[in-house]
Amino acid sequence: MTEFIDLPADHPLWAQALPVLQELRTELTAEQLAEVIAEGAPQGLRFTAAVDDGVVRAVAGWRVLANTHLRRKLYVDDLSTAAAERSRGYGSALLGELARRARELGCAAIDLDSGVHRFDAHRFYLRERMHISSHHFSRTLD
Repeated sequence: MTEFIDLPADHPLWAQALPVLQELRTELTAEQLAEVIAEGAPQGLRFTAAVDDGVVRAVAGWRVLANTHLRRKLYVDDLSTAAAERSRGYGSALLGELARRARELGCAAIDLDSGVHRFDAHRFYLRERMHISSHHFSRTLD
């Protein structure tokens, strides 16, 4: 049975969750993650793990945002399933848990960005009844 466990910075499951997150964020170090959590937690950043038989199978970073378009939405910063666990329903279950929490928190939608090269992820999101609603533009600052 999959359970969903919130991971504050000091949670012992980070020893398992970090390698799962690093499959998506390959350059992320434990030190950088600690910095992100320290700065992001006061802004509402949370991490939740899908755990089955005591093993982290998937992890998501997320937050609730207010904006003029949707008023209130749950934004998924990161959603990563361990490579050996893909296509076993853990990503879908975690996304479903986030949707449940979004409803509970009064959100109108669940929202995320996915890199243009991540074709398998795009197929997954479309199967999960998400749609491509916009183009995201970015500029690196010097």
